[in-house]
Amino acid sequence: MIEVEELTFKYPGANGHAVRGVSFGVKRGEVVGLLGPSGAGKSTIQKIMIKLLPMQQGSVRYEGVELGDLDRSFFNKVGVSFEHPNVFPKLTAAENLSYFAGLYARDVMSPEEVLGLVGLAGEADKPAGDYSKGMKQRLVLARALQHRPDVLFLDEPTSGLDPATAQRVMDLIAAERDRGVAILLTTHNMHAADTLCDRLAFLHDGEVAALDSPRALKLAHGERAVEVEHRVDGRLERARFDLGDEGARGRLSELLAGAEVETVHTREATLDQIFIKLTGSELVA
Repeated sequence: MIEVEELTFKYPGANGHAVRGVSFGVKRGEVVGLLGPSGAGKSTIQKIMIKLLPMQQGSVRYEGVELGDLDRSFFNKVGVSFEHPNVFPKLTAAENLSYFAGLYARDVMSPEEVLGLVGLAGEADKPAGDYSKGMKQRLVLARALQHRPDVLFLDEPTSGLDPATAQRVMDLIAAERDRGVAILLTTHNMHAADTLCDRLAFLHDGEVAALDSPRALKLAHGERAVEVEHRVDGRLERARFDLGDEGARGRLSELLAGAEVETVHTREATLDQIFIKLTGSELVA
């Protein structure tokens, strides 16, 4: 669906490149996540891919067609949800959606339908300026979804949301993936990245430091070990077992069978730990 090859970009007057030799792809029905600290190049990549920044070096192709050869009909197929919600504050949510619906040369969902998807059906007639940050975030997501795009660019879609609402948004994104949409997601939410993304690209200083599925990354950078918390004469003790050692596996089996076990934890790496290991930086907004 989308092929990005050797994408390179430098802002005028900057000392270094914002993006250097970035390559990845996004298939239909796939979520690819871009992870990295501020300044890593995530937003620059997205802006190039939706024609907000000019192409300098490299290639972006949609279904084999170069980005520069796509006409304005390209925007009918793309939905974009920005991290910082940009809405018309004096218009109601329904009026915001109706205005943007007029920009598309294809069928769109009604404001009531798409607002229902993001949990704002009861707020359709409320001015967007009176919305909380989280509500504005959902309104922008609704705007990105209303024309049923083939490609979604989502920038921090769960930012400012409470856990229950964030889960609703994540379920909605998963439904779009299952509909066959190609989704590029940027986020600092490690739970969302781990849950939603089929593959993750860790960005550091404008380059891809690692690209693979969350599971493969955690297996590659974690330990094949298990930590068990158990009680001995009322005291809580911890024991660690290397799964690559046959003797350790035997002792683990004995402990699980006969001890008062309270918790069992694998020693796989977290996405935060992987990022720090690969780049030496903490993954912060």
